[in-house]
This record gives sequence, C-alpha cells and structure tokens, in this order.
Amino acid sequence: MPNHHEIVDRQKVLANFGEFALFSDDLDEVLTQACRLVGEALGTDRAKVLEIQEDGSSLLVRAGVGWDDGVVGKVRLPMNERSSETYSIMEGTPVITQDVRQEERFDLPEFLKDAGVMALANVPIFLPGRKPYGLLQVDATEPRSFSDADTEFLRTYATILGPVIDRLHKVTTLRRTEENFRLVVENARDYAIFTTDPEDRITAWYAGAEAVFGWTADEVIGQPAAIIFTPEDREERVDAQEIETAFREGSSPNVRWHLRKDGSRVFIEGKTTALRGPDGSLRGFLKIGQDVTERRQADEALRASEARLSQFGEASSDVLWMRDAVTFQWTYLTPAFETIYGLDRATALSGDNMVGWADLIVPEDRERAVANLQCVGMGERVSFEYRIRRPTNGEIRWLRDTDFPMRDASGTVRWIGGVGRDITEEKETAEHMGVLVSELQHRTRNLMGVVRATADKTLRRSVDLADFKARYSTRLSALSRVQGLLSRLAEGERINFDELIRTEVAALDGGGTRIELQGPSGVALRSSTLQTFALAMHELATNAVKYGALSQAQARLEIRWHLDEADPEQGPWLHVDWRERGVSMPAVGLQRSGSGRELIERALPYQLGARTTYAMEADGVHCTIALPVSGRTMSRRKADA
Repeated sequence: MPNHHEIVDRQKVLANFGEFALFSDDLDEVLTQACRLVGEALGTDRAKVLEIQEDGSSLLVRAGVGWDDGVVGKVRLPMNERSSETYSIMEGTPVITQDVRQEERFDLPEFLKDAGVMALANVPIFLPGRKPYGLLQVDATEPRSFSDADTEFLRTYATILGPVIDRLHKVTTLRRTEENFRLVVENARDYAIFTTDPEDRITAWYAGAEAVFGWTADEVIGQPAAIIFTPEDREERVDAQEIETAFREGSSPNVRWHLRKDGSRVFIEGKTTALRGPDGSLRGFLKIGQDVTERRQADEALRASEARLSQFGEASSDVLWMRDAVTFQWTYLTPAFETIYGLDRATALSGDNMVGWADLIVPEDRERAVANLQCVGMGERVSFEYRIRRPTNGEIRWLRDTDFPMRDASGTVRWIGGVGRDITEEKETAEHMGVLVSELQHRTRNLMGVVRATADKTLRRSVDLADFKARYSTRLSALSRVQGLLSRLAEGERINFDELIRTEVAALDGGGTRIELQGPSGVALRSSTLQTFALAMHELATNAVKYGALSQAQARLEIRWHLDEADPEQGPWLHVDWRERGVSMPAVGLQRSGSGRELIERALPYQLGARTTYAMEADGVHCTIALPVSGRTMSRRKADA
C-alpha cells in the first residue's frame, strides 16, 4: 500500500502532466513528458510509449526516456502471440513481468535485453471509442514487484493519455487541413476564393481573389460582394439573384463577366455555395471562381475567326470544299462552286455526289482526277488540273485543284480539304503568250537580219571608220525608234502613219520650220509593215538632212499622203508623196544611188508589195510610195506570188 506521500506525489504527476498537455500541441513532446513523469513517479527513470503502426502488424517506439539514441523513433516490435506488448493491447489489460528470468509466457525483445531490463509493466492506451493506440511501458533494470497501486496508477495515467493523444491527433489533422487549405487558396492564383456573411458582405478574402480582382483583403472585407459585379449586372440585380438561388438550392452558378479594381473586366467560371451550420442555419456563402478570361477571349477570337473564314469562303472566287476521306462525299462547298461548275450546291451535294462530280469531268481527265483524290485519302498532298463540262451550256472549263489531307487527333486522315480554281482564262493567256513569244522570236530574227544588212551596206558606202560610225549610229537610232513603236503595237496600241512620219522628222529636224506635212490622221500600220516602211522614211529624211532640203537654208520639204479606198477588192492603199523643193542639185555625174534609194526601189516592193518611184529632179528628190494597209491585200499578194 503506498503511503500518503506517494499518493500525493502521484496525484501531482497526473496534475503536472495534465497541465503540460493543455499548453502543448506537439504529440512527440507530450509523449516524451509523459514517459519522464511516469518514470520518475515509479522510480525507474526509464519508460516508453509504443504506437501501433498503420499496417497493424508492428509497434514503433514512438517516445521514451532513458534509452539510447537508436531506440526512440527507430525500433519496431512485431505484434505476435509471444509478445507481452501485443497481449496487453489485445486483451485490454495490464501485463506485469516482475523478473524476466522467470518469465515463461512471453519473449523479451532483444533491445530490452541489451538495455539490461529485468522487470516491466505494460498498460494499453485506448483512444475515445476504445480504439487501440498502443501502450505505456515502464522498465526496470532489476527485478521488481509492481504493486496493485503501481498498476492502477499506470492505468489511470494511460486513461488520461488516450484522450490527450486523440486531441493532438485532431489538432494535427486540423492544422494539416488548414495548411493544405492555405496552400491551395494561396497558390490557386487564377481562382478567386472568398467568403461572405448571410448578408453577402465579404468576410474572408484570399490571395487568389486578390490576384484575380486586384483588391487587397483590407480593402474589401466588410464590403458587399456586389462590388465585383459589372454595373449592368447590378442594375439587373444579378448579384442578389445569385445568393437567393444559393440560399434556396444550396448553390448557384456564377459564369459571367466581373469587374476588377482598375475597372477592367475578367470572365469568371465559378459557383456560389451556401454555408450552413449543424442546425441548418445559414452562416454565409463560399464563392469560388476561376479566371478564364484568356480562354474566353480565345473562344471569342476562334468564333470570330470561324465567322471570318465562313465569310472568306462565301466571298472567295475559288471553290473551298471538304470531303469525307472514306466515302469521298462532299460535306462542304462554297458558293463559288455554282459560278465555276454551273450547278447549284444543293444539287451537287445530293445523292452520291462523288459520282456526280466525276460525271462533270471530261472522260479524258476523269480517271486521273479520281486517282489524285485517292492519293490524298492515303495522306498525300496533290495539285492537278482537269477539265469539266458545264451541264447548263456544255462549256468546257479548266480547273486546278489543290487537295490536302485533314487528320484527327490520332493522325488518321478523316477529311479531305481542297481549293478549286477556274484557270480557263489562265490557260488562254498562256496560249496567247506562246503566240507572242513565237512572234517575238520571228521579229528578233528579222531585226537581226535588218541590222546585219544595214551594217553591211553602210560599211560598203563608208569612206572610213568615223564615217561608218556616224552613218550606222543614225540608222540604228531609226531602228530603235521603230522598235519603240513596235513595242507599243505589241501592247495593243495602234501606230498610225502620221505618228511615224512626225516622229522621224522631229528626230532629224526638231523645229520642223521648213517641213510641210499634210494628210489624214489615223491611217493604221501593221507591225509587219512598220519596220521596213519606217526605215525607208528614215533613209529619205537622212538624205534630206545631209544633201537635200534639210541641208540648205533656202530649200523646204513637203510630205503629203492620202488613203485610197476606191477598189474594194484591193482594199485601202496609203499613198505618200515626198517632195523636196529649192535644193541646189549637184551635177548629174556626181549623183549616185545609195542604200536608201535601194531600200525604196527594191525592198519595199518585194517585202510590202509597194509601188514606188524615186527621181532626182532639178530642185530636189521626188519619191512616191503606195502600199496596201489591209491584211486582205497582203494575203492576196502573197497568194499571187
């Protein structure tokens, strides 16, 4: 029987432990203090608490005093039938071993043998609801007879220890929950999380809400939650309707534009939830919303882009289309289809439209077109040309299709997209360009022949190199002017005789004060006529400058022309009369024929079918040229030849 002093000491131990547990929320600290106090109370100075592990098959030395460093928090004991610790927990009763040397019921753990333990007392610890936690074990290094009073003291101690451990477990769990919640709300920066009271005044404002809306907690706590609603929503009482719905139904969706502190807008997807106490009374509202402004703007931009794409397709002069990659059936056609194919889209999309499309293609191109489409279905990108016959008028049109595969997320070709362009005019232009290139090649050959002939004749009539350069440069300049006129002719312009003669005369006598020009305008010359005829005019003008009317102050030049259309069979003829007057002519023996006279008297009749005269009269040169200016006349001349 413990004496009065021992009873008081043990009561003091219980009181001290209870007081310590009230001021500590650290489970390891509380358990260690419990071991220290109970060891001191029983005079063993050695005690420990063993905790059942989650797997339920072992015990961990969770806390203790009087043990080496390698024991507490590290040693685990298996729970088996030869374990006094296991027996005490399973039976819910203390187990006392007064001398381990005489203990036959249980095996002593090795670490206890190593520590020199000779006696021990095990008392199970239960949490509220009699859930086993572990046990309190007091150890002595010499045999000891633990009295009933010792055992009852340990039971009382363990009974107090159980609720303390349970409270600390709950405190730890609560703290962990609070910490997790804190981490969530502080790191969910694009989630606005806050709470309000039953009147919807803000009571808690977390970091995410500050990041999303811009207000700090100090600025908004106590403010109505309506401050985050747009003016138009407040006008419509959307904020009030939201909490009314949450009060009535438990929660209310919150998906709309909201207002930031700086006046900008943010799109929120979230929910308002009513918070109720155990008795069902309303405690306030929890509001959680995600900032999806970028996604919303991206969605709106995507919708706008799709609308623009649709507008583009509707306005495009090319056909945009899509097909099923398996059946090749059209699923989409733009309006340009009707313009190009001459068939309305409703008809084109009806029935087996793949067959309908193939029937529009001319037989010679059909197989190749279908084969190209099949290649796209296999994942290739192709571009090909083919012809169709419009069903409305039988007109043949050239088309160029650029087709490409469209894949799903797995990489499988699900659709075929394409752009079809009407290239009929392009084909016709290319053909026309081919004709123009051939004509250019022909003209180039002719021009080179003229250049060679001119150089040869000039060389034969030149007295030296300087004379050759002067003569040849002048004739090349004339050719250059003619080629300028020819280039304009190739561009579709008409070149008239009066323009030709004025250009030539202006080049040789810029003032033109001693030259008289008289004749109708608008007498058009063909390109085949222009080059040779222009050279003849140049030779006449050059000779006039060197030896004739334009070389002598008293002389003058008259150039008259008219168009003769009297003979419908012959067609129109241009008559040109070149007359120089007042020229002091050289002696007859000094007159000689030159390349210009040879060109007029021989080349013009031969090349152009012209009729010419060239006379050295008493007061100057008199030359007449008559040549046909219609294609029909030229064709007849060549046929007669």
